[in-house]
Amino acid sequence: MSFFPQLVAGPIERASNLLPQILSTRMFSYRQGVEGLRLILWGLFKKIVIADNCALVVNDIFLNFSQYSGTTLILGAIFFSFQIYCDFSGYSDIAIGTAKLFGLNLMQNFSFPYFSRDIAEFWRRWHISLTTWFKDYIYIPLGGSRVSKIKIIRNVIIIFVLSGFWHGANWTFIIWGLINVIYFLPLILSNHNRKHIKIIQSTSFLPSFSDLIKIILTFSLVTFSWIFFRAENTNHAFSYIYHMFTNLYFESPNISVPNINILKFSILIIFLLMIEWLGKEGNYALEKFSSKWNKIIKWCFYYFILFLIFIYSKNKQEFIYFQF
Repeated sequence: MSFFPQLVAGPIERASNLLPQILSTRMFSYRQGVEGLRLILWGLFKKIVIADNCALVVNDIFLNFSQYSGTTLILGAIFFSFQIYCDFSGYSDIAIGTAKLFGLNLMQNFSFPYFSRDIAEFWRRWHISLTTWFKDYIYIPLGGSRVSKIKIIRNVIIIFVLSGFWHGANWTFIIWGLINVIYFLPLILSNHNRKHIKIIQSTSFLPSFSDLIKIILTFSLVTFSWIFFRAENTNHAFSYIYHMFTNLYFESPNISVPNINILKFSILIIFLLMIEWLGKEGNYALEKFSSKWNKIIKWCFYYFILFLIFIYSKNKQEFIYFQF
């Protein structure tokens, strides 16, 4: 089902959800309009402030990887993790917010994936519209998880190989998919692939030590797989990984990217994570914002986000998923 805000990069809507809304009579809702503008604001922040500026650092590191230490290459991979997340989820937020201005509700496409505690939870929270499509039309018809472990593994392989082909006819995407299959194997063999169904508890301000370790480990695994997603070809990916581990010594990143201060920009990424952590019980980071903060704090926050968008808007980059 096509609708102009989500036509290029999702969410991938189904006629059963969108068509009845289009055919029904709609009245403008102030509350839904405010929610839409809030989504657009946060989506623009993620895209313009985080993703587009991460791209400058990532492009330089991946292009000149042989000149940098292993720690800088790790930084490049981490920055790409935030680039692809903020680029793609930022687009989804803008599309969902724009649809709300027209009185239409698109499905949630991201649910704080970098707070996941295992790879199965990550894929339940990343590009939800695509993963649910694969689940409903391929995984479940193949037997889903109600078959033998060998067949479950077969089904997961099929899903990730198809997902790799969906992103492009390049071996890097196939290897990226197979790496995710490897990540799934311990969960399938131990019957833990459905362990973390709900988001980490919102009742406690900080995660438990166990949950924190799981989140860091899952993020590290995902970040490693993203190297193949970003690399130009398999030789580029393997060379990047080789230099990352063979030149593993600490040095202060000396990245020659104009107008980018790595320390200040890292603080902005921490700010992003903090806001998303505080809003993780909602459908998006700012959904519960109006009920948690008083009017003055809210408007100061909105103006601060607009200020950051204006300051960092010079480095315009195309959306990553426009190529797929």
